[in-house]
Amino acid sequence: MSCEVLALTKELINRQSVTPNDAGCQQLMADYLNPLGFKIEPMVFEDTTNMWARKGDSGPLFCFAGHTDVVPSGPAEKWIFPPFVATEHDGQIYGRGAADMKGSLAAMLVATKAFVTKYPSHSGSIAFLITSDEEGPFINGTTRVIDTLEERHEKMTWCLVGEPSSTKEVGDVVKNGRRGSLTGDITIKGIQGHVAYPHLAKNPIHLSAPAFAELANTHWDNGNASFPPTSFQVSNINSGTGAGNVIPGDLTACFNFRFSTEVTDQQLIERVTSILNKYDFDYHINWTFNGQPFLTDSGKLVEATKGAIKAITGRETQLSTAGGTSDGRFIAPTGAQVIELGPVNATIHKIDENVKITDLAELAKIYEGILERLLA
Repeated sequence: MSCEVLALTKELINRQSVTPNDAGCQQLMADYLNPLGFKIEPMVFEDTTNMWARKGDSGPLFCFAGHTDVVPSGPAEKWIFPPFVATEHDGQIYGRGAADMKGSLAAMLVATKAFVTKYPSHSGSIAFLITSDEEGPFINGTTRVIDTLEERHEKMTWCLVGEPSSTKEVGDVVKNGRRGSLTGDITIKGIQGHVAYPHLAKNPIHLSAPAFAELANTHWDNGNASFPPTSFQVSNINSGTGAGNVIPGDLTACFNFRFSTEVTDQQLIERVTSILNKYDFDYHINWTFNGQPFLTDSGKLVEATKGAIKAITGRETQLSTAGGTSDGRFIAPTGAQVIELGPVNATIHKIDENVKITDLAELAKIYEGILERLLA
């Protein structure tokens, strides 16, 4: 199992699939799954390649979900090894996507092969939902596939997303939910002028500062047992002409909420609007809703995952909703139980991304153990 997981991980890393380019990764996966009895259904939407692969027609339906696209490598010369040439070194496998999440994809494939070989008459169905748009704008990827499945009433019972959830050791943390995400892009209008004549101008930097300070210091909610309190962060502010003697005419900024189940996106929009309207400036906001919070706090999937991790590693796993968003936010609203389990996330999106080779083999065994507990 270890050798096969490593070989597949290498093949995937060697394909330069920077989002939304799949670079043939999904075809490689399809060629692996087809002999196992999977029906392969490519779903291409605009610039995004997706794959829905399913073995079986009956329920319950277990789905492995993931992505073949990766973020850009950054300066290749700063890497120890070429980012798109999978390299073994000191027990690690190096390359862009090793941890996020080509190693997970390889482990999923090998686990599935081991399971269906051992249990050819297993109950229910197994599926793979794979996209090349998770690291990009998430417009034509998983969300479009889910729309298609919903239209034909094809429902998942359980979904395991292979995002790198672990922190120090494989399986020490499993994501059983994620916070919601809401982004605001604001433009504040001022009047450009000479710094020596401020009475003839309106400085949008000065006008907006108290409002941003209030937003940053606002207590949005207390969170709950599963989610931390909602957070507000300004990620970008731009204003000015570059000249030291010109008052700028406008200011643009971007801010983001990561919110708990204690508040809705609409409530956040209303509270932000109420705060901004207290201040004397003209503004416009474009809102981007990135996903609702979701939670799988109990059920067969959580129990099977805990059991498999304990049996393979001896570890008690910790359930967590921390971190960023994932494509699980598109799957959970269908009613499926959703968890995220993958390798250690210490190097994801970094130069010299890598993962321990033995961790991938261990991950494959955990995935197989989950299948056994649910479908054997």
